Amino acid sequence: MRAVRRTCAAASVTMPPFLGRRGRLKVCFMSVQNRKFPIPLSYFSAPLGMFALGLAWRYGAAAGLLPAWAGEGLLAVAFAAWLFLTAAYVYKIAAFRADFLADVRDLVQCCFISAIPITAMLAGLSALPYAPVTARVLICAGAAGQVAFSMYRAAGLWRGLHTVAATTPVVYLPTVATNFVSTSAFAALGLHDFALLFFGAGVFSWLSLEAAVLGRLRTEAAVAAQVRGIVGIQLAPAFVGCGAYLAVNGGRFDVFAMMLLGYGCLQFLFLLRLLPWLGEGGFTMSLWGFSFGLAAMAGCGLHLLAAGRLPALGLAMAAAGSGFVLLLMAGTLRLMWQGRFLVRG
Repeated sequence: MRAVRRTCAAASVTMPPFLGRRGRLKVCFMSVQNRKFPIPLSYFSAPLGMFALGLAWRYGAAAGLLPAWAGEGLLAVAFAAWLFLTAAYVYKIAAFRADFLADVRDLVQCCFISAIPITAMLAGLSALPYAPVTARVLICAGAAGQVAFSMYRAAGLWRGLHTVAATTPVVYLPTVATNFVSTSAFAALGLHDFALLFFGAGVFSWLSLEAAVLGRLRTEAAVAAQVRGIVGIQLAPAFVGCGAYLAVNGGRFDVFAMMLLGYGCLQFLFLLRLLPWLGEGGFTMSLWGFSFGLAAMAGCGLHLLAAGRLPALGLAMAAAGSGFVLLLMAGTLRLMWQGRFLVRG
């Protein structure tokens, strides 16, 4: 209740004196409930990308390709951002219930709920060398959470509740990204059979969605300029899937791994050609939709370098993926400096 009073004071909510103390607090609470929360759910894409790149750099350090401080430092930044956003979203559920329910009901925004268990698992992987028990709890909780949410959301849409317009690359998050990250996480815990189960779930979910997503992008109205960055999620499945596959096959670049790399590189070239169109709305936080795929591309490039396979391609992938994510971080700091990070509403 004290938090509500402080929020009301900050919002300058004007209430008539005849309502009394309880009445004023009730009106104030209703006003807070109807306001727009200034941190959208899609902002979880930022720690998602930073975690993925930090873990890629950690692998690079283990392979003798990068200094250890780079990956660990980035993981620390990602962990801090994740804690902040998680706390903010818990507050949103409590104090901005209408906004939270709107997220759940929205066919596009609801998919970003999957970023919460995904980042929890990535946080667990980041913490694994330092706090193994906590890491296991985060990974298992994240895996259970992602399965529960996909049962609710993805299976729920089988009743004819989805639309063609909402079939953007963001639909990969609840069943593809979640299961590929679960694969890598359980492989890191040594639970190889469980990792393979998640990998199969991710691969066939990806195959079932790919044609529908690309068909929508080709034939329906263009995604709005301000949120066009979500198209960048199209980069993720191949590279994140390749990283997951390397986690369960011992890091070998066999035929299937190279096929995944080839398709991922093709998607990168397609998106590179579309950069002017994707950037028509200027720099917005939606561009973090690229980050998971870019970070995974960097990780696959470092794996190529460590394996001595196609070193020129590996170096290009590692440099491009890392460089673009660092540009996203710089752009976000600029938004903060300009006071445009929070959504006004």
